[in-house]
Amino acid sequence: MKAAFLTLGCKVNQYETQAMEALLKKKGHTVVPFDKGADAYIINTCTVTSTADKKSRNAVRRARRLSPGAIVAVCGCFSQASPEDARSLGADLVYGSGDRAGFIEKLDELFRTGKADAEPDDAMGRRDFEPLPPGGMSGRTRALLKVEDGCSNFCTYCIIPFARGPVRSLSLSDAAERALELRAAGYKEIVLTGIELASYGRDLPGKPSPADLFETVCSAVPDVRIRLGSLEPRCVDEAFCSKLSRCGNLCGHFHLSLQSGCDETLKRMGRKYDTSRFYESVLLLRGTFPGCAITADLITGFPGETPREFSQTLEFIEKCAFASMHIFPYSERAGTKAAGLPGRVPLKERERRSHEASLIASAMRRTYLEGQIGSVQNVLYESRSGSVSYGHAPNNAVVSAQGDLRGRIVPTLITGSDGTALQGEPISGSARREERG
Repeated sequence: MKAAFLTLGCKVNQYETQAMEALLKKKGHTVVPFDKGADAYIINTCTVTSTADKKSRNAVRRARRLSPGAIVAVCGCFSQASPEDARSLGADLVYGSGDRAGFIEKLDELFRTGKADAEPDDAMGRRDFEPLPPGGMSGRTRALLKVEDGCSNFCTYCIIPFARGPVRSLSLSDAAERALELRAAGYKEIVLTGIELASYGRDLPGKPSPADLFETVCSAVPDVRIRLGSLEPRCVDEAFCSKLSRCGNLCGHFHLSLQSGCDETLKRMGRKYDTSRFYESVLLLRGTFPGCAITADLITGFPGETPREFSQTLEFIEKCAFASMHIFPYSERAGTKAAGLPGRVPLKERERRSHEASLIASAMRRTYLEGQIGSVQNVLYESRSGSVSYGHAPNNAVVSAQGDLRGRIVPTLITGSDGTALQGEPISGSARREERG
């Protein structure tokens, strides 16, 4: 069977797609590009917003158009939350966001026999972390490692706790073992990911903290760079920073989940911190990891967000001086509390606010990148176009340099910036200056 995968949504979905590809290959099947002819099209869906739902529906329709006689199989958060919707689109196999190994078994059975029964499970009843093979993002340079699944925060705008279920964590020993497997396979950077990394360990004996996890993985593979996924700011305290300051292979890039820079809006969102606590995390990280990149997410036009509240958000993000931001206009999601909140902001105004915030974010990014000029960054080069190689510095900035440097971590003198990425020159060991990160 030739199988083509399409992944929508977050890095956890990317990780799970890679795992499903590996499981399918073990059964003797072949993975091909999505836009080529295939016997089966697998769409790993997302349902975080109504826009994500629309993309998931369109992907199923696209697969059916590409090859009307092929199997169309759907899994992920959209089909978990809306299985009947997925079936109505003509999907042959509808699974949810759990038991990826079982999904591959059913897909194999459907291909061999033309028949397979499947129903998404009850996500809220999940209690165990599903073991899946770790995998790489590209070229055996960077790999994803999922260490946590599920969320119990129940923010008012989010359907994910219902689509993913409660928190489940990979044990410390298993996390270390999988990191060692990736190191043995030649990967030079591991990105730790989860649905809600800050909740890691609350379901495990002894309740190890996220910092315990990060320290364990860093210690297991001291010659591999470790990058963290998105963090809830409440987990960043003095103990967190003290423990991680001893991890020499931890990348100086911290993505904090902000969503709004206004306390009133944060309350309506059901977030469990205020701007004062968030800013405390920013200061702790900058004090412990000088020169680190702090990035954040932001939602504009949340129900009830007044012009005054939005102005407070703009002032706050400028105060935080983020290295980069992901900014989205609020999108209603049926089934969430926020969908029924009063004070709906018109869509055009949400988009206008998103644009205004993005202009500030772009200016902050330019400032951060210009501040890197003259520094030396250990860049992991992952790809090449013509005579130029591209990679990521520890702070996650994209760096370009002349020569074929793929698959190597190379000390690189940063010589310039175009406002979105950095340019550099590889330097010899004898010419190394003080390195950042």
